[in-house]
Amino acid sequence: MVREGLWERYEQLFKNFGWDVVILKYGSLQQAAFKEPGGETLKKWIDACPNQLYSALVFQGGAAWRKRLLDEIGDQGAATKLIEQRSDDELARLMNNLGGHDLPSVVEAFDRIDHDRPTCFIAYTVKGFGLPIAGHKDNHAGLMTPAQMDTFREIMKVRPGHEWDKFEGLSTGADRLQKFLDRVPFASGGPRRLTAQPVTVPDELAVTIQPEMSTQFGFGAILNEIAREKSPLAERIVTTSPDVTVSTNLGPWVNRRGLFARENMADTFKSERIPSTFNWEFSPKGQHIELGIAEMNLFVLLSALGLSHSINGERLLPVGTLYDPFIARGLDALNYACYQEARFIVVATPSGITLAPEGGAHQSIAQPLIGMAQDGLAAFEPAFVDELAAIMAFAFAYIQKDGDGSASERNWLRDETGGSIYLRLSTRPVEQIKRTMTPALRQAIVDGAYWLREPGPNCQVVVAYTGAVAPEAIQAIGLMAEDRRDVGLLAVTSADRLNAGWTAAQRARERGLVHARSHIERLFAELPGNCGIVSVLDGHPATLAWLGAVHGHRVRPLGVEHFGQTGSIAELYRHYGIDANAIVAAAESIAPGRPIRHLRALG
Repeated sequence: MVREGLWERYEQLFKNFGWDVVILKYGSLQQAAFKEPGGETLKKWIDACPNQLYSALVFQGGAAWRKRLLDEIGDQGAATKLIEQRSDDELARLMNNLGGHDLPSVVEAFDRIDHDRPTCFIAYTVKGFGLPIAGHKDNHAGLMTPAQMDTFREIMKVRPGHEWDKFEGLSTGADRLQKFLDRVPFASGGPRRLTAQPVTVPDELAVTIQPEMSTQFGFGAILNEIAREKSPLAERIVTTSPDVTVSTNLGPWVNRRGLFARENMADTFKSERIPSTFNWEFSPKGQHIELGIAEMNLFVLLSALGLSHSINGERLLPVGTLYDPFIARGLDALNYACYQEARFIVVATPSGITLAPEGGAHQSIAQPLIGMAQDGLAAFEPAFVDELAAIMAFAFAYIQKDGDGSASERNWLRDETGGSIYLRLSTRPVEQIKRTMTPALRQAIVDGAYWLREPGPNCQVVVAYTGAVAPEAIQAIGLMAEDRRDVGLLAVTSADRLNAGWTAAQRARERGLVHARSHIERLFAELPGNCGIVSVLDGHPATLAWLGAVHGHRVRPLGVEHFGQTGSIAELYRHYGIDANAIVAAAESIAPGRPIRHLRALG
């Protein structure tokens, strides 16, 4: 039920955006009645009737309509005759015949559109139309009683026990209806969902890794290298962002690939000779779509682009960027994009309280949990750029897989099914590790974790970290290693995929596949039973708290449960208890050892 006059605001809103607006208020029965003597009086009463009263009369039925209309517009003349010449059922059918429920009126309105301008239809309807509880304000979650259901069945001419018969209750013959359905374009045009050939993705994506880099900068550098190429991969990537193109490091890509518009548009700053490091020329060949500050629009667009293979038969590889805390602004569209099995990569950067210089409003906590919980979305949070390059190569292939698939017995993840990807990145530069990216390491990164320092046989403590807190985790391990030589350091690149593989393997064992083992179970297989696990990330601690349940180890999860403070990264890490000091202290709490001499110096 729309409040009085609110529809007029929607009408004006669409008109302001250049849409045509068509109001469907009266059905064909009402339109015919208005032409009878007294019909204009009835029309004026309908127009003046408050929505809530109209709904109440719909629920009460024909007798209530008759009493109200005769009391308020009865004139012992034409209007009275119009009302009296109809039975209660006929009067109720007339008054319930609003435009949104009347197919002849809807078809006529559609047929009148003879142009290609966008058109909005605002239709008047009755809540619960056709049901015995129609019009009642409680019917949104209401269930009909057995007696009401029997009444409804009789109205619809459905015989008991025949509720699922294809043409039950219809007066036209079944053969005639089936022949008609077989001829309609919807059924005769072949499959509605199309397919597109996959785009080849190289096993390794080129990137120049500097001694110190952030994953956000690495993301831009990887796309910049792809943009240099004349390859199908480069040609099929479409990027988009809600107003943060440059600050999410898409600038180099846009400089090389241009912005999309239906017509050529010059860069005004360039023509006015204003210095700028970015080229903002629009053309139909551009591969970046610039949005305003509207995260909901971002996910709606990613959904549309991510279904192009199915709807248009053309493969696109959509990549959208936004600030991590503002994922929540578009969760509804993100959820339904995944529900529709759209395929895209969303890059959320910067993330967490690590974005300290920009203040409390630009900090995020729950986003890693969103990444874990959202069906159809595989979430990653790498710490190093070589990890990111491996993940992005996997991601471009993963989003092109749109078939059914069961869990792989290697990692118990549905990699053959595919889905969308969420990359949670950071603006914090960290010292990069010089190493060779072997196939085994690349696979472990994609599966969700690997040992950055493998634990020894007498390991008492493992630190499991994800994302930007890698330097603190490495520093804490270095301090503890002075007194505990077998400590382990687990780099978690995807809490989501680790957890998904673990739960899938458990379900497989419950179904009798006793040898099913997930990636995290194999990683933890040799840990002593008395080993403690300290997990840490710049996000909610529950993201990794489940690690202790894999093989029954004690766990102390560290993370961020509150936000809003402003300060340096070091100050915020110390305040929220995710710095090296806090990691060491947490290790002592679950696996006491000899006092660590350098603990005080860290403060």
